Amino acid sequence: MARLWYKRRTLMTNTAEPMDPNHVDVAGTGFAVLDRVYAKREKSFEALGGSCGNVLISLAMLQRSVFPLLALGDDAVGNSLVDEFARAGANTRYISRRHGMSSPVLAQWLEPDVGQHSFSFICPETEKDLPRYCAVDELEVEGAKPALSACAVFYTDRLNRWTFRAMHTAAESGSLIFFEPSAVEDDDLFDRAIDLCSIVKYSSDRLSDRLSVQRLRADTIAVVTHGADGLEVRQDGQKAWCAAIEAPVVRDTCGSGDMVSVGIIDWMLTHHRRGSAQPSLDDFLSGVVAGQRLAAINCAYAGARGIFRHHGASCARSILDGHIGKIAIQQDLFGF
Repeated sequence: MARLWYKRRTLMTNTAEPMDPNHVDVAGTGFAVLDRVYAKREKSFEALGGSCGNVLISLAMLQRSVFPLLALGDDAVGNSLVDEFARAGANTRYISRRHGMSSPVLAQWLEPDVGQHSFSFICPETEKDLPRYCAVDELEVEGAKPALSACAVFYTDRLNRWTFRAMHTAAESGSLIFFEPSAVEDDDLFDRAIDLCSIVKYSSDRLSDRLSVQRLRADTIAVVTHGADGLEVRQDGQKAWCAAIEAPVVRDTCGSGDMVSVGIIDWMLTHHRRGSAQPSLDDFLSGVVAGQRLAAINCAYAGARGIFRHHGASCARSILDGHIGKIAIQQDLFGF
């Protein structure tokens, strides 16, 4: 049945440049949706969202070679998401377009005056259920093997048997595995996935009870987030605390955690050669702090990637590199 269903699909491909099998920085799969942002009771804007979507497109805008592995509907929302990835510079050849499926949409309610937000899978305009995320399947993972086998980093924030297959393929080829789980649905599969991880990043509120007793590989780095307080980094019995960097303006904290992940992966791509040993905890903290800087500045803007939307990737690059003095003191820079 799966093979017959696959024949009814179309694939959006980016054929402007052939894939260089020796240069795939990041391949990833997981939660990528269209965010519909509502502010002050009115629709404000739409943009690609979801942790996986935010991380991959941000890295593409930072001129990393990015290959999303996603399943979207063959519809207008899917067209919009693929176009946004393509404009950012990502290679879209492994984004599958399924006939008869609706691409995922998530409504975000934003209160910029108090810096709070909430999410809903109910459309505020029609009061109908919005389309949900759908994971890739066996054939889509199999088709993406060239990128999975060549990537320096594999990222995912969702786990099922086929995302695990993608993770395993990348790990066997020497890729760093960055796993950002939000829940545990299958204990056995989760344990097997954790064994493959180079970096596992999770919220203390959601998964601390489960992962605090998890036996990690000695070289695996755990990044445990504690909301506005900061985060803890652990590796082989060592621990380090990174206090949150104070945000000069707080209008929307959505995407803060994703920006930390962007900083970490960007740092790893610059400082860690594919196939080499894991970095030390002390060295790794440089990437964490870079991501925290980006997250702090990003809070001044509406949307998960406001700094990119308002000021472009060059500004984000400057923040990651530590050149934030002028940005931090120009309060008029921050706009809704």
